[in-house]
Order: sequence, then structure tokens, then C-alpha cells
Amino acid sequence: MGEIGRDFDGGYAEYTLIPNHQIYPVITKRLDLDSLIALPETYYTAFGAYKNLKIHCNDRILVRAATSGVGAAFTKLIKCEFPNIYLVGTTRNLSKKQELLGRGFSEVILENDGILHTNQTFTKILDLVGPSVMKDSISHLAEDGIICSCGQLGGQWTLKDFDPIMELHNNVYLTTFYSGNVTTNKSQDLIDFVEKYNVNVHPEKIFKIEQIQEAH
Repeated sequence: MGEIGRDFDGGYAEYTLIPNHQIYPVITKRLDLDSLIALPETYYTAFGAYKNLKIHCNDRILVRAATSGVGAAFTKLIKCEFPNIYLVGTTRNLSKKQELLGRGFSEVILENDGILHTNQTFTKILDLVGPSVMKDSISHLAEDGIICSCGQLGGQWTLKDFDPIMELHNNVYLTTFYSGNVTTNKSQDLIDFVEKYNVNVHPEKIFKIEQIQEAH
């Protein structure tokens, strides 16, 4: 988060020296240290996308790449605030269907070669696959809907041959969230949300520095 490991070293280090402007003081009333450490970058990205999608209880939501880390974090956030919302997840492997249903998804859709096997439309879409499937995702977006693209799991970083007037002709909105957009207030908003809705953000497993290869 904040380009650690990209703009400067420190993505995998027990201690690292970072610029003063990358230090964000926050306040927590009940989160333990492991949970607090787990929030960046996964939950921070998920929360940014969550806010940009402007979700309300009557939305029909699609999470593309639902089994990814950000997908799982987004699911926890949304189900804690809106436990009865209609939430659909996608996967390229239907053996993960029961896992996703257990997390609170209403339905699971198969994605094959960048195409979703459904005719459904959704009012909000979180697309973590990215530009490689953008046109297909937009085709499942209802009029006045919002799509947030904040992942590149499809291995493509930019949109090719994309005519915004034609692709967004159904009065839909395309947005994103960049995890380098960090402030103390944004970080505190996430912590306040997690505490307000009792989101379980404690990591499932904790690895030591010397276990980085195993973690991957």
C-alpha cells in the first residue's frame, strides 16, 4: 500500500525505512495487532471499491474473481453491513462453489475464457479480473449501474480498442480504486467501519518473514 515494494523497497521486510508522508496515525478501540496489520492492502482496497460503488440494500451485486483476497475482503465488508443483499460471485473452478456459498454468496457463476455463463444483469459490479474482461463485465451491468475495476488478475493492465461512448452507452458508470490513494482519514474510516459492523478481519494464518515463499 502506498507503493511500498514498488516505488521503494519494503514490501517484504521485518523493518523498513519509509518517507514520513507514508505514516498514517490511526485509532482503534478493539482491534488486536494481527487484525490491524491485516487491513492494508487487501481490506483497504476492498473498502475503497465498496465506497465507490455506492451500495444500498436493494442492489444486485456481482463480484468477479470472488475467491481472490480482495474479493473475500469485499464480501465480508458488504455482508456485515447488508447481510441479506443479493450477492453473486464468479469463479473459473466450480469446485469452489460451496466455499463461496458458505461465505454468504447468493449464487455462483462460472467464468470460462473471460466470459460469464449467465444472462443476469447487476446494479453494481466489482471487477477484479480487470481490462481483459471489461467489455464482458459491462454487458452484465444494468442501466445506471456502477462497475469498479480495481484488479488486474486477468494479466492485462490497460483497455484496448475501448470506445467509452459506445461501451458505456447504457448510462452506466466506470470507476476504480487505487490503493496508493492513502490518507489518515481514509485509513481511519476503514477501521471505524470494521469496528462498527464487527467485521472479522483477523488473518486465517500468520506467516513469519522466513516463510514468505511458503505464504506465496
